[in-house]
Amino acid sequence: MTEDELKPIIEALIYVTEEPISEEALVELLGKDSKEPIRNVVYQLVQEYQSREHGIELKEIAGGLKMATKPEHHEWVGRLIKHLTPPVKLSLAALETLAVVAYRQPVTLPEIQEVRGVNAGAVIKTLAEKRLVTTAGRKNVIGRPILYKTTKEFLIHFGLKDLHDLPSLEEFEELAQAGFGEGLVQNTDRTFSGSEESALQPSPFPGLTKA
Repeated sequence: MTEDELKPIIEALIYVTEEPISEEALVELLGKDSKEPIRNVVYQLVQEYQSREHGIELKEIAGGLKMATKPEHHEWVGRLIKHLTPPVKLSLAALETLAVVAYRQPVTLPEIQEVRGVNAGAVIKTLAEKRLVTTAGRKNVIGRPILYKTTKEFLIHFGLKDLHDLPSLEEFEELAQAGFGEGLVQNTDRTFSGSEESALQPSPFPGLTKA
């Protein structure tokens, strides 16, 4: 297929998928010979949706492609969502614990509790039930405590490409307000070092950053 033929197909596939669709999935569906044309089409779509004429954009999230509303329209989208489904709510304790995991992962429960100063066992269980954190093996120290890390669902909820996109803690709180419901996040004076982020693989969509 030509790029002109692929373009509406790829656009439809990205639109219809609930979770971000990966380049590998597109290649499997459209054929190995379409790999380079797929990247070219994705780049074209990204550029087109950046236009002010569109209220949505094409973003790379959690290693895949997904359509999302543009930040300048979030207020209006938020008003609508409140009337459709109740937001996923996080308590301040849960948000602070999630921030520790996000910025220090992989991290053990004792390490989380050392930062927060309180027992975090119940909160970690809640975050795991919401599929925002998961286990990441055990730390090679006495007692071999369980390590925790954030999940793909975490990236999707916060609209992040990968952990390199983690914002400042203040921006993280703003994202939480937008993604999990307003009035649930309070300011905190805790700070975390960006150097503690986990190293990830390069983007599977080099077309998104084509010069």
